Amino acid sequence: MPDAGVPSVLHELVAAVDAGEPVVLATVVGTCHSVPRHAGSKMLVRPGGRHSGSVGGGAVEARVVADALEVLAREEPRLIHYALNGAGPGLGPCGGELTVYLEPHVPPPTVLVVGCGHVGRAIADLAHWLGFRVIAADSRAEVVTPDLLPDADLRLAGPIEDVARQVPITAATSIVVTTSSVEADVAALPLLLATPARFIGVLGSRRRWQATCRELLARGLPEEALGRVKSPIGLDLGAEAPREIALAVMGEIVASRRHGATGESRP
Repeated sequence: MPDAGVPSVLHELVAAVDAGEPVVLATVVGTCHSVPRHAGSKMLVRPGGRHSGSVGGGAVEARVVADALEVLAREEPRLIHYALNGAGPGLGPCGGELTVYLEPHVPPPTVLVVGCGHVGRAIADLAHWLGFRVIAADSRAEVVTPDLLPDADLRLAGPIEDVARQVPITAATSIVVTTSSVEADVAALPLLLATPARFIGVLGSRRRWQATCRELLARGLPEEALGRVKSPIGLDLGAEAPREIALAVMGEIVASRRHGATGESRP
């Protein structure tokens, strides 16, 4: 008999994907002996453990949720076998078995480059080569062109306020600020820090970042907000040329995405 809750779960999955919300779809793909749910039963798990639908209820469902959160963190699907043989609290003595496929659905990793000079363009090119969706933005229309940024998925010219309104920034977005001045950084960062972006980095010297911090604090931006920013951005490779700097920057972004290894903020 079809699970009446499956269409609702699938509709929620589509809505979550459309909204850029990371989720895991858990599907019972195999059963043995007495089990609370049959093959095809589904549950949608969101960050933090919120879930809808069901793959069994009780302790086994709690285990599926915990495993789903791990799958979400790793962004890798898993096929897991669960024995309902009293091996845990609330599992009961029924002796049934479930096999559940945990399938993560996450927004495409995106790099937003704010400032498209030589370094910004090199970062956009490398990010595209690495498989990221690339959004390139600059207040100068003449540097945000198909000729200069052929691999950008989206090119935006205009003030940062317009960019922030046009671009859906999610937890899958990494932002690289490569503007030409402290004033431009000060204008951009409050808007960018109001987003759920997983990584925000600013290119420039330590002295420039210190000047940016002083100005932002004077304007009332909380000090803890600045702790989200990585500056100077990039792994310490001794990079000098634009492509070398792009390598250092994207190396830090990849490390952040894969391991959370972004290092300490450097105000």
